[in-house]
Amino acid sequence: MRHTHRTDAHRTGGSRSAALPTALLTALLTAALLTVLTPQTAASAAAPVPRLGECAAGELCLWERGDFKGPRHTHELADTDIESCVPLSGGASAASLANRTGRPVTAYQSAECAETGEFDTYPSGSWAPRTDYRVRAVKIWES
Repeated sequence: MRHTHRTDAHRTGGSRSAALPTALLTALLTAALLTVLTPQTAASAAAPVPRLGECAAGELCLWERGDFKGPRHTHELADTDIESCVPLSGGASAASLANRTGRPVTAYQSAECAETGEFDTYPSGSWAPRTDYRVRAVKIWES
């Protein structure tokens, strides 16, 4: 009986090189499927992101309507008393805002900055396409 001795080195080496691309392909396909199937991706694809309004550095900008629409009211540090209640002019109110003052800003539902109504403080760099209430006054803080 003749016994043929084959080494697996050649076969193993060949299957190892074929296994690497297959493993890489499997990993890439899995990552792609997970990306497509995440709820976050589905939600972001379904809901359009509101376009940010125009608001220059150093300004507090408030818009009468949500999503940065309608007439815009701006306040700058140069013409706004720090840590003082500043009612929006002419009894106006706002439904969206951007704080680019470099300081925290509190937005009040009350035109007198009364804390009996709703109020929220927005750090510098905040963009709020929809506030939870009509903003009627603001206060810019020292820091």
